[in-house]
Amino acid sequence: MKKLLIVGLISLMLGSCSTRSGHLTGVQGREVYYPEVPLGMVYIPHGSYIMGQNDEDVPFMHQTISKTVTISAFYMDQTEITNNEYRQFVHWVRDSIARKMIYENIEEDKEADRFLNYQDEYYDEGIMEWVEYESSDRFQNIEKFSLNWDREFSYEDPMLVPLLSEMYYPSAQRFYKRKEIDIRKLNFKYYWIDLVEAARKGKVNIKPNGYNNQGVKTDLDHRTLRSAEHPFTEEPRGRDEDLGKINKIGQNNAIRGHKDRQRFVIDETINVYPDTLVWIRDFTYAFNDPMTKMYFWHPSYDNYPVVGVTWPQAKAFNIWRTQLLNGWLESMGEMYVHDFRLPSEAEWERASRGDLDLSAYPWGGPYIRNTAGCFLGNFKPMRGRYEQDGGSQTVKAYSYNPNGFGLYCMAGNVSEWCETAYDESMYELSHDQNSEYRYNALDWDPPAMKRKVIRGGSWKDIGYYLQNGTRTYEYRDTAKSYIGFRSVASHLGRGGKDFSKEGGEELDQDLQLR
Repeated sequence: MKKLLIVGLISLMLGSCSTRSGHLTGVQGREVYYPEVPLGMVYIPHGSYIMGQNDEDVPFMHQTISKTVTISAFYMDQTEITNNEYRQFVHWVRDSIARKMIYENIEEDKEADRFLNYQDEYYDEGIMEWVEYESSDRFQNIEKFSLNWDREFSYEDPMLVPLLSEMYYPSAQRFYKRKEIDIRKLNFKYYWIDLVEAARKGKVNIKPNGYNNQGVKTDLDHRTLRSAEHPFTEEPRGRDEDLGKINKIGQNNAIRGHKDRQRFVIDETINVYPDTLVWIRDFTYAFNDPMTKMYFWHPSYDNYPVVGVTWPQAKAFNIWRTQLLNGWLESMGEMYVHDFRLPSEAEWERASRGDLDLSAYPWGGPYIRNTAGCFLGNFKPMRGRYEQDGGSQTVKAYSYNPNGFGLYCMAGNVSEWCETAYDESMYELSHDQNSEYRYNALDWDPPAMKRKVIRGGSWKDIGYYLQNGTRTYEYRDTAKSYIGFRSVASHLGRGGKDFSKEGGEELDQDLQLR
């Protein structure tokens, strides 16, 4: 009897430990998420505003249309990306190339293994078996495993100098025999997903009434890539696979998918070094040699905005920045966050206004001077008098007073790249929620299709371009001495004005929604 009682108690205890309750509870054991503002960024809550000009427009610009839009919450860099911040990107690319060259060319396998994050035993998906790590198979290993960034090395190490010699300019191209990194070798390979293409409906061979329609012509190709002489033969295709199932009475649940996801994963390679010659190229009959020689690398300009960066280079920087943060979060057992990216034109204007509707400038007033007569931004205030505002060219990225959101130099200093493709009718055709227009221009597209929006005005522009609603453009493959950029990242959550209520369980009742 006692044994039966003990068995019964044990069964009762085991039953009470079961996670099954018969009720809908959601997946249990998930940690509560508390968002953090990324380092160097500020939080921009969701909100609506009237997008467009708040002052007289330039005649015949065809940009006088305004519209009310709502923008979801996001984070934005407090300042423009500086030379020193962009240099971190350049140095990372340099060091990754060096580590790969060392691994591939060093003689001893054991020493090479120290530059790789390998596993003694791993599952090879190609042969579908568990295999042991082979140090000698370096070509396969570098494809399967990542570089070990904890392994430190010196470019002056006598053992490594011969292995890294190809990273430097050849002796015939050196200036006064200086051993300098060949910036033509600083190429960064990255990936991005074409979500717009993947979201397309595509063409699917539906099975009517459970039978294949033999009369329907199907084409499994995603697209026929055109060249300058051969246009696309058909529209790009997205969800092109029928995953639907048909029941016995002929009903199809019409689920769609993709035959091959690989075609939406785009790989690119780009040289990351900024064009330092823009200071000379942009201005004829002007002496800007000192800026060309020193601006990007000298410590005096560390906190000045980086310039000479094209739109694709800015995009590559943000992808690298995303991987840098998400890689660290993964190592700490944390969840990924939204990607860093260039701001949309609507996001940029929302941030620039500082929550002050209908204000002409980021500082909130209709005037470009304060009550003491001092200029409030770095621009061209008068003909030939660039220095009247405190800087004759670029100034430090945190100069002047911040706007209502705590953002510096939203007007002046350097213009800023936006993600948005430039089109005069964008305000008319775009949605009123998170307005955006994107177009990934191809090399053979006409120049007008390669225009990207730039905002904020620069040190060489007149005051009109400093206004919140002024929009202009530059070509995506163009680098200028007056164009920089700053990054944004979408907020995870509702996006209210009170950031302290954005984490955990958020709000207790609807009355708290603000």
